[in-house]
Amino acid sequence: MTETIHHALKALEAELAHEQLDVNAAFLLLEHVTQKSRASLLADLREPLTEQQQRQFESLASDLLTGKPIQHIIGEEWFYGRPFSVSKDVLIPRPETEELVQGALHRASRLFRNKPVQIADIGTGSGAIAVTFKLEYPNAHVTATDISEAALTIARRNAERNDASITFLQGDLAQPLKDGKWDIILSNPPYIGRDEASSMSSTVLDYEPHGALFADENGLVLYRKLAETLPEMMKKPALIGLEIGYLQGAEVQQLFQHAFPKSKIEVVQDLNGKDRMIFCEIQ
Repeated sequence: MTETIHHALKALEAELAHEQLDVNAAFLLLEHVTQKSRASLLADLREPLTEQQQRQFESLASDLLTGKPIQHIIGEEWFYGRPFSVSKDVLIPRPETEELVQGALHRASRLFRNKPVQIADIGTGSGAIAVTFKLEYPNAHVTATDISEAALTIARRNAERNDASITFLQGDLAQPLKDGKWDIILSNPPYIGRDEASSMSSTVLDYEPHGALFADENGLVLYRKLAETLPEMMKKPALIGLEIGYLQGAEVQQLFQHAFPKSKIEVVQDLNGKDRMIFCEIQ
């Protein structure tokens, strides 16, 4: 006999809590299995699952209890109100990165007043930053780069899925962009020092691409490389926006202040009050 939505939800929440995993994943899994919205699920809690739904739910729930991210199980994550396909080849988009996009859009509208701009997203991964910026700032001509062909495959799929026109280039950091001049450059590069791996959750370590997580020089090497290469590539005025590790604000600020001595550089905190973004406005 199949169980009700409510019973399935509560049982899985209890198991996830016992394993110290995210209990909200139970709701997301039921949305996926029943193809109902959250509001519909809440209205239909007393409804029984069909036999097929029950089988699918039990199978996917056992995956979830191993620590596999819910986003990999259902194949997507929402970012800025839009669905993005994800896989083991890209980082799962996170709310902190939504704040980077929001901050960049706010500054871009002030600096460029909705005029056409040339923008690049370096290390695009799932394409979340590039696609979102294009859709929120339609006058942007957006180019997205990644060193990983597998990541670019996912990013192209997401651009198509969300009907965003993006140019994709494969290559390391800013290298594919060197022939152009740019109004805006955004990036969420790998910034975790390798010695931090031991303190990270297995849900991240075992399932997300290490090439998109870890960087040498205590996570700072890619910021140093960007600070060295971007000065030749930026127009004036211009904007650079980077996501950073929460302990890296002062060091990344120093790198970019040295690279762009006359620019305005801000370290911006995320909603949790942690340093999370650097914005460099070049006049």
